[in-house]
Amino acid sequence: MKLEESKTFINLAKDFAGECQARTRYKFLEYGARKEGYGCLAEIIDKVVYNEFNHARMFYTFIQRASKEQIKNIDIDTGYPFKQKWDLIENLRISAEDEEHEFTKIYPEHRKIAEEEGFSEIADLYTNIIQVESCHHKLFTDLYNQMSKGTIYKKAKPVKWKCAACGYEHTSEEAWKVCPLCLAPQGMVMLKLKDE
Repeated sequence: MKLEESKTFINLAKDFAGECQARTRYKFLEYGARKEGYGCLAEIIDKVVYNEFNHARMFYTFIQRASKEQIKNIDIDTGYPFKQKWDLIENLRISAEDEEHEFTKIYPEHRKIAEEEGFSEIADLYTNIIQVESCHHKLFTDLYNQMSKGTIYKKAKPVKWKCAACGYEHTSEEAWKVCPLCLAPQGMVMLKLKDE
């Protein structure tokens, strides 16, 4: 079976579009974090933005390999989430939810179809992306939990806090409001993630 005649080809186009949209939604999320003064949170989200860019790039690469001719258009009919509003904490929750849907439903189904149609390299791509999307789900869940519970800069026991602006470090249960060395706001304190 030729790739351009397969369900996998259409799935690649859907997933390319989905990853492009996820990248933009997370760029909005990163923008919101910066706007609210959470510079280090924005930097973490920006890494996810770059991950999503590379997922889209890989889907696009397989689409382009399907034909030596220029592919003018691929008609796709699918749905994409438009749930986010301009609420940082709620958008972290929604982002975790969207990532969970990708790694538990969409990509496993598309991997199965690729396997059935004999596209093992594409099935492997889906396997690898599923792993990353599950990590994104954990990350967004952790960030949502910390933000919603007010524990992003406050912990039950002392931890080492570090200023991303100047490198100042201090161990305590709560991060400083303003860095005692460079006067950077609390949003520049590097975050303590669950898996660290």
